Amino acid sequence: MAKCVFVTVGTTSFDQLIDCVTAEENITILKGLGYSRLDLQIGRGTVNPKPYSTNKFTVDVFRYKRSLAEDLKKADLVISHAGAGSCLEALGEGKPLIAVVNENLMDNHQTELAKQLYKDGHLYYCTCSTLGDTLLTMDLSALKPYEPGHPEIFASFLDEVIGYK
Repeated sequence: MAKCVFVTVGTTSFDQLIDCVTAEENITILKGLGYSRLDLQIGRGTVNPKPYSTNKFTVDVFRYKRSLAEDLKKADLVISHAGAGSCLEALGEGKPLIAVVNENLMDNHQTELAKQLYKDGHLYYCTCSTLGDTLLTMDLSALKPYEPGHPEIFASFLDEVIGYK
């Protein structure tokens, strides 16, 4: 069975993530980990990799879809920008997740969210410059399932991070 990595930037632009994940060294790492498919949701970014398919690896690219539910369902690994919506959607589907923090954002709450979800054992997080190392050292079997159902706890956490409390 072909193993699939799904990459999403949500509704944002995160060209650095798309460049990073499609860099030859990271494609080589993914292949070495047994992945044979890379599906890229590139949002409104200007980096637009060409889709391709060989007998060993396939890359598919799209900007937006009405829903990412099917892409998440078929993914064996999700690599996402560290936005709350994308992270919670992937974790809600029970998918192993690497959240990539965009270091270029001002007042970046993504780092706090990613650190907390990592501390709780739900995901791995990194920056674009450390994605390759994260892929090489991650142990997906060590991740704990994320159990949604207490939005008030998450809302309180976000309020604190953003400074409303």
